[in-house]
Amino acid sequence: MRRTLVRRLPAALVTVAVGVAAGVTLQGPRPAAAVGAATGYATQNGGTTGGAGGQTVRASTGTAIHAALCGRASSSTPLTIEVTGTINHGNTSKVSGSSCSTADGVIELKQISNVTIIGVGSGAVFDQVGIHIRDSRNIIIQNVTVRNVKKSGSPTSNGGDAIGMESAVRNVWVDHVTLEASGGESEGYDGLFDMKNDTQYVTLSYSILRNSGRGGLIGSSESDLSNGFVTFHHNLYQNIDSRTPLLRGGVAHVYNNSYVSLNESGINSRAGARAKVENNHFRDSKDVLGTFYTDERGYWQVSGNIFDNVTWSNPGSDNYPAGPNPTSITTVSIPYAYRLDGASCVPNVVGQTAGANTGLRVSDGSCSPQTPAPTTPAPTTPAPTTPPPSGTNLSLGAGADGSSKASGTSYGNVRDGDIATYWSPAGSTGSISIKWGSATRVSRVTIREPSGTQGSIGSWQLVNHDTGAVLASGAGAGAITFAATTLSKITFKINSSSGTPRVGEFETYAS
Repeated sequence: MRRTLVRRLPAALVTVAVGVAAGVTLQGPRPAAAVGAATGYATQNGGTTGGAGGQTVRASTGTAIHAALCGRASSSTPLTIEVTGTINHGNTSKVSGSSCSTADGVIELKQISNVTIIGVGSGAVFDQVGIHIRDSRNIIIQNVTVRNVKKSGSPTSNGGDAIGMESAVRNVWVDHVTLEASGGESEGYDGLFDMKNDTQYVTLSYSILRNSGRGGLIGSSESDLSNGFVTFHHNLYQNIDSRTPLLRGGVAHVYNNSYVSLNESGINSRAGARAKVENNHFRDSKDVLGTFYTDERGYWQVSGNIFDNVTWSNPGSDNYPAGPNPTSITTVSIPYAYRLDGASCVPNVVGQTAGANTGLRVSDGSCSPQTPAPTTPAPTTPAPTTPPPSGTNLSLGAGADGSSKASGTSYGNVRDGDIATYWSPAGSTGSISIKWGSATRVSRVTIREPSGTQGSIGSWQLVNHDTGAVLASGAGAGAITFAATTLSKITFKINSSSGTPRVGEFETYAS
């Protein structure tokens, strides 16, 4: 039974009525779909560019947003929608068309791709109207406020989630948004930022989540484990009961966030989830990290965090707090570059940069906020960026084997020096090994995917087959370094993937 919020800020803001006209103003093509470029896991799996390179339209009603989606040549035609004013139930109606699937009373991004929604002017507010992303990919939401979305009472929208994603969603970047409620479940609200039913490669950055019983989740139940690869950075979580976030399975990277007044629990890693939690600042809160409300444990790697006036519960049968002295119980390899602010300056940096209408300011990684210039993002399907390493590829001339292979593929294709040939497992997971006739020293591996298939490999482990020891773990293909190890067989184990994974080359190096 979830309690209502322990602390209250002022009640819900008054709804502002606006006209229901569905007018759309064309602004013409622009070189970039958003200010700045995606960060975190949203940069993986081909990247997240939203509507870059497409037409830009302006909308001041929910109906106009739907009309813009439905007016595209196809459901994948790039589009940027600049939003002004207040979007509410009175001006959000269903629009029909071959390039969209919309509904009344909710902003519906369903079965579409390559779209940016960005607030402009004096601010864009979605008042009691949630944003629903379903069976879609390559979506950017930037510089908007979504408030007081309810699942019970009146009016209702989006199952009570401010922003909700579900059903085969890929590559979403949500940046500089403010998500807020005015209470917990008993007041009719649900989550502020929810992901479920196969949602992957998402980043939430420079945003504010506040005044809610539930911050958000990854996975709707202990059996919904197909989600993950989510980054949370430079966000403010304030006056939240729990779920900041709740992780069920999958991998999350949580860094440089400011947490204030987490009333019951915070980062809840469970059901095998793995979270890298670094350089965050927690203040005036309870049980900010651990496994809570279940005996299905999760895992975490911690470093550089500050715990200021944080209290911890005693462990119980379904309560496993990480504190009072949190230590790492797993390792998580991060496949992208990022810059860390020191935890001591996180409250100040986040206070100046997070949320809508803050000038889209970001940190430069040295505790100094700055305003980014518009940036032309990388192509939706970028060329491989893993540089060719120096040294001799020890896999050439070695042996290879693995788990069951897909029809027409060969284990030996990963050690033939030809990226066009590949091994693929019979399903979405599997193992491939390089082996030598005598003990060989290895400290570096590069996994390369064939052209056009980049991003399909999800979470993985690199295993010393001789001893069973895990040498490294992470997500996505690319270069992997680890402590130099002498072995006769090394195995790359794919634990999850989007689609059918393919390994073009499994390269091994001594240094």
